[in-house]
Amino acid sequence: MSAPVTVSTVDSILAVQLTVAWAGESRETTKRLGWWHTDLIDSTGGGDFLARLLPRTHAWSSLEAVREAARRTDEAARRGMADPDQVRTLYFLGFDLDERLAERLAELKRGGQPPASALSFLVALDAPFSSEKLTEALAFGAGRAPAYDVVPGGRQLKGTVPSAPELLVQNLAAALLPLAERYPTPFYRVRP
Repeated sequence: MSAPVTVSTVDSILAVQLTVAWAGESRETTKRLGWWHTDLIDSTGGGDFLARLLPRTHAWSSLEAVREAARRTDEAARRGMADPDQVRTLYFLGFDLDERLAERLAELKRGGQPPASALSFLVALDAPFSSEKLTEALAFGAGRAPAYDVVPGGRQLKGTVPSAPELLVQNLAAALLPLAERYPTPFYRVRP
């Protein structure tokens, strides 16, 4: 990514990552997808603990923690692939962009604004989970997932990696469809 990434683009990417991370929490307690075994956001689970521990930043801290759980699941899947550094996934977009996302999340956390006011999430994170609403949101109005092949390690998207970071993330998120029992690890292979 040679051109600087705007704050609005970074915010859009964070909104997608955090929405998917929230949706991927454990189905046993939150009745969501269960891609990672966490319950860090809901006020009846880990969100309650974080609210008592971090009263001012608990909402951001919960989202940051569940994003980290998603990132680690994504990383474990990548490590099973050939040349894991030569792929781009929803939570591995390249060093510069990943660093910018982490910095922006820290800025938002310090800013004091509630997450729902600061970012445009794909679905309301305080509403009951609906796989239908998530599916509709992940389609980004396209009505269908981008073309991909199911390969060992995940769903490899066809074509070249989009140069626009926002389009890259939208394609990767849309390739989560159809929703699966396990995190499907959509990815692009980087061509040197």
